[in-house]
Amino acid sequence: MKDKVLLFINGDAPKSLPNPENYGLIACTDGAFHYLKRMGFPLDKLDFISGDFDSHSGSDEDMYQEKFILTLDQDKTDFHKALEIIIEKGFSDIDVFGGSGGEQDHFLGNLSVAYTFKDRMSLRFYDEFSEYYFIPKNVILKGVKNKMISLYPFPSADNITTKGLNWPLTKGNLSITTRIGTRNFAVEEEVSVEYESGDLLIFVGINEIEYPSIY
Repeated sequence: MKDKVLLFINGDAPKSLPNPENYGLIACTDGAFHYLKRMGFPLDKLDFISGDFDSHSGSDEDMYQEKFILTLDQDKTDFHKALEIIIEKGFSDIDVFGGSGGEQDHFLGNLSVAYTFKDRMSLRFYDEFSEYYFIPKNVILKGVKNKMISLYPFPSADNITTKGLNWPLTKGNLSITTRIGTRNFAVEEEVSVEYESGDLLIFVGINEIEYPSIY
């Protein structure tokens, strides 16, 4: 996994921290720096801290200033600017923590940024409930029986066929204005999803569920 990047951004802090030894590059935005410090993350493992530093207190963090990358472009989010730096450093496989929670416009903004970069890098988000990411036109998930599986069109996806889900689709269409595919769950250990056009986000629950529910 040394070719992978670990990136922390300024949503809700993760409940537990991944092992930094599994990554070749570790970075955070300036707001995420504070929760990493609070949680006891080894800050010396950070390769860079980026942002406009509007969330930076500047008190006892001077020892890490050589790792700061100031990005002042207000037309882009700190997440967007961090991904640009990561691309410049030659990485394209990123695990993102802190992408959800907090103010929901930030969460939606993070999804929009991920959509912008989806053809240039592999981005996978993690939070306390699920992992989620844009999927290619054909994907197989393994070891997911009894886990929540949600398909979210961005903004639409056509001719979707799924296998291994409680409510399968056969050449179905999803759109945020008509029908979405959230709160489904896997009835098999292996789930397949394929579609012909559009874009799909998939959310895979972290834990198995005892009583499947839908909103």
